[in-house]
Amino acid sequence: MLIVAERLYILRKELNLTQEAVSKELGISLMSYRRYETNEREPTAPTLAKMARFYHVSLDYLVGLKDERQ
Repeated sequence: MLIVAERLYILRKELNLTQEAVSKELGISLMSYRRYETNEREPTAPTLAKMARFYHVSLDYLVGLKDERQ
């Protein structure tokens, strides 16, 4: 899902975080996070939920169903 990759990148940049910092907070490998952000791999539902909680956005926003973050 290209929208997930784009939104992950935007959210991370807004917080001035590195991919490494986010991957550590989420408990996933740096390579996995990098692949999610470059649209090479799709996160699982549990990982999407962790990401939404971490970035304080709704799952609907993260996957592109809504444009409002909450």
